[in-house]
This record gives sequence, C-alpha cells and structure tokens, in this order.
Amino acid sequence: MEQTGRDNKKHIGFFGRCNVGKSTLVNALTGQEISIVSDRSGTTTDSVKKSMELFGYGAVTVIDTAGLDDDTELGQQRVKASMHSLSLVDLAVLVISRNTFSDLERDFIKQCSRYDVPVIAVYNKTDVEPVNPTLQKELQNNDDIIFHELKDHTKASMDSLAGRMAEVLSANETAQKTLLEDIVRKGDVVLLVTPIDSSAPKGRMILPQVQMTREVLDRDCVCCTVKETELEYVLKDKGIKPDLVITDSQVFDFVNRTIPADIPLTSFSVLLARLKGNFEAYLKGTPYLDKLKDGDKVLMLESCTHQPTCEDIGRVKLPNWIRKYTGRDLSFEAVSGLDRIKTPLTEYAMVIQCGGCVATAKQIRSRLLPALENNIPVSNYGLCIAYIHGIFNRAVDVFK
Repeated sequence: MEQTGRDNKKHIGFFGRCNVGKSTLVNALTGQEISIVSDRSGTTTDSVKKSMELFGYGAVTVIDTAGLDDDTELGQQRVKASMHSLSLVDLAVLVISRNTFSDLERDFIKQCSRYDVPVIAVYNKTDVEPVNPTLQKELQNNDDIIFHELKDHTKASMDSLAGRMAEVLSANETAQKTLLEDIVRKGDVVLLVTPIDSSAPKGRMILPQVQMTREVLDRDCVCCTVKETELEYVLKDKGIKPDLVITDSQVFDFVNRTIPADIPLTSFSVLLARLKGNFEAYLKGTPYLDKLKDGDKVLMLESCTHQPTCEDIGRVKLPNWIRKYTGRDLSFEAVSGLDRIKTPLTEYAMVIQCGGCVATAKQIRSRLLPALENNIPVSNYGLCIAYIHGIFNRAVDVFK
C-alpha cells in the first residue's frame, strides 16, 4: 500500500464492497480520473490517494481502497491493506449499493468506532436500485453513522456530499493545539539546538526544526538556532540566557550537561509527542525500559520513509543506547512510513514511536491503539533518550 500521512491534511477514506462504485464516486468527487473504473469486481487492487480542496473545509487527502469482500487469496491481502487505511483516516465514507448491507458492513462500522472514526454511509447508484425502506430505516436509525443517499454523480450531488463531509470533519475537530502551548510567553528567548551530521538533509533543516522555528516566531518570541558545538560559546561568550532550550534528542545528554539547571530544557521529539501522541501513555510506558529482559523484541515506529545511515537515530543510535543502558541482549525491528505492522504486536515487549512530524495526531494515536489494547508499553524516541540519560524529569518539567 502506498504510504499516506506525509502531510498534516485530514484524510478521507472510501470503503465498501467490490463494484459498489467507490472509484467512480471518488473520480466524480475529485473531478479527476485518479482511479481505474470497471464493471469487473476487484478493479481497485491497492489504495489510491489524491489531494483535493474540500469546499467549505480546506485541503484534504482522499483515499480510494480495494473492496472489503474480496475473498481470493490475494484479495485478502488487499482487504488487510484497506483496513489498515482505516487507521490513517479522519473520516470514513462507506459506499453501499443494490441494498447489500450485512455483517461485513456492520463489522466495518464497529472498527470505525474502535478507531474513533466518523462514518458517512453513502447509498450509491439509486438509479440502478433505490434503497429499500427497511434498509433505509436501519441506516437512518444507526447512531454510529450518518446516512446520505446519492441519486447521481452530477455536480450538485457531489457538492451535497462534499458539504456533508465538511460538516462531519468540522464537527469532529478539536481545538488545534500547538507545540509551545502554555510553555512560552511573548518576548521569551527560545534557543534551538540543531546538530548537523550525516543524517541531516543537505542544504536544509529537518521538518521539526522548521516547525519549531515558525512556532517560536508566531508566538512573538526571539528564536536563536545553534549547533551543539557552538552552544557553550553562545551561552558564555555571548552571554545569552534563554528562557527555554529545545534540543535534538540525539544530543540531549550533552545539552543537559551544558545548560544550567535553572533553564528549562526539552526536545523537539518530546514536544511532538505531547502534541500528537498519547502523552500520558508515553509517560507511563517509558520506565518499562528498566524491565526489558534478554531476548525481548522492541518495535521502532517511524512515520516517514528515509534511507537509514550509520547515524540513524531510530535504527542505530537509540537501539544502541538502550542496549547499553539495560545491559540486555535485545532485538529491534523498525516499521517506517505508516506501513502496516505485519508481525503480531504481542511478540514485542515494547513499542517506541518517533515524534511523527509528517503524520497527523489521528494517525499516530491509531497506530498506537493496538499496542495499548494489548497492554504493551509505548514510548517516544525523545522520552526514551531522556530517560536513559537521566533527563526524563527535566524534559517533562516544562509542561508543569
């Protein structure tokens, strides 16, 4: 399945049985032929995504998925990919036609409730077969869905559906939190420590550093950016005393020893964990590092796809730090780009999630949900690094 979640736009998934008209509907809604259309069952074999401007709401990403009832051997893999898409979306559009609605659709709606995803049940192709009164009553009386009847694919019908989608997304929006909410005040000096090593992108900053810089400026604070090698020079020779220091987690230990104890200190990853992840679960799960045993497997979850280097934080540095801290013979596996986790989660002793700068909060929380349901401890890169270097309390004290 193609990775989704490379931006922070809301994601809308179109789901349903084979040949109910999902792809035709997606094409009509977006005004582009992004999906192949055919009367043959199983035409859509992999999830297809497209960005569009949803009138009355803003930019969204639309995902067209494979049929949920493909019972072939290969089809079952496609169904798993479609269900994985459910964990990535903010709104599910369940397409129904020919009065076919059974346990398959009901089970799908239950899964949507599990992931806290609102559902619009669209009865499609009424020109082929109108919805019968019995089914219409069931759909209208189902509190877990919003029923929408689609007579045709004209612009007026598409505008009506788009309006309903915008209403649901807006109604389910929580107040947008920010990275430095309740931490800084206007005029504060915020010092960003940003190492430049072989894993840093050439000629530019990584996304969390860019996001943090903009956040500092938006809050009318003074933003200073420095490499860790120039940190002592800035503090001592230039005499700058920041109100807050935010560091890349991989130099957490050095920065902690360099910054005076009376200056608040945290990391980019910890701030992202608070913004997007299940922060309370992270705080509770991180100390499980002390309970890891020889032979335990740890799952590292990355939200982006990249070519690992010898200085890769999630695949090299952090696993090595954890092995050294625990003194245990541990194995680490990484899943990147919000890909489906194929190994049963119960095989892992712990799950550690990256900051998630390219994913939405919904995607991060949905990704962690199966681990939490199985009582598997979860943590975050930055919090783990802080913990093993004895900086955990200092890193989270800024939120108090």
